Amino acid sequence: MGDATSLASRARSIGRGFAVTAAAGAAVGLATAGYGLWEKNQFVLREEALPILPAGFGPFRILHLSDIHFVPGQDRKAQWLSSLAELEPDLVVNTGDNLSHVKAIDPLLKALAPLLEYPGVFVPGSNDYFAPALKNPASYFLGPSKAQTNRVELDWPRLRSYFGMSGWVDLTNRNQSVVLNGLRFDFSGVDDPHLKLERYAGWPRGTKGQDTTPHLRVAVIHAPYQRVLDHFTEDGADLLLAGHTHGGQICVPGYGALVANCDIPTWRAKGLNDWESNGSTTPVNVSGGIGTSRFAPVRIACRPEAVLLTLTAA
Repeated sequence: MGDATSLASRARSIGRGFAVTAAAGAAVGLATAGYGLWEKNQFVLREEALPILPAGFGPFRILHLSDIHFVPGQDRKAQWLSSLAELEPDLVVNTGDNLSHVKAIDPLLKALAPLLEYPGVFVPGSNDYFAPALKNPASYFLGPSKAQTNRVELDWPRLRSYFGMSGWVDLTNRNQSVVLNGLRFDFSGVDDPHLKLERYAGWPRGTKGQDTTPHLRVAVIHAPYQRVLDHFTEDGADLLLAGHTHGGQICVPGYGALVANCDIPTWRAKGLNDWESNGSTTPVNVSGGIGTSRFAPVRIACRPEAVLLTLTAA
């Protein structure tokens, strides 16, 4: 009888232990989710400096925007985007994934209106073409996300047209030279490598190895897959600008990103680093992005960012 009583007592004790552990786990989960919902609206400006301009030029300031993933009703994000015009950049570079909802274009354009007054260039990301879909977050640990079936198309042609009519240069699988502050910038961009749509247009004719006029070669891409970084690095780019990774979106403090949603190392998921390929080296800035998928609206240890790059003479 005593043994039975002792076993019952131990069972009750173990049950209480499981209940306490489960409750604590649930509390931690709720607190983490709450923090992630808060952090996704804690917008920051990351500032970087690069001495890569030809002698006698600069400073030149590039505002790098990426992965806005706009959803109607994101008033705080809209106000912050509009406020970035106060920086008075010399150039705005938009590396794609502007949308996250079929009705996002009008409020997005309203938010970006002050920035569209400045010179700009852009390329699309997959979420400019298609709305995001609900998926298991754990799938990102298995490799880059896959294209969804039965995708909802977004009105990218309209957004693309509006950017173009506002003066921003479309670099989707094309190149173009633009003179800014007296310096010729040679741009080359590609369609989204995440969808394997990239086609290389090279540099504007006569600018590589044939022209001694001071200029800067800038490559603009959405997803920083290694094959694309290798190509532009070996082809003589002076600067690479990319997004897509969201900086990992959910990071571990003191460690960093757990995933990059492409094949670059996770420690390169955000920031300014040198990329090396076949003996050539090019600085690459990967934006941590401004938004999230509307189906995973949290950020942890990875605040949404725009990047202000100040270029100076080497």
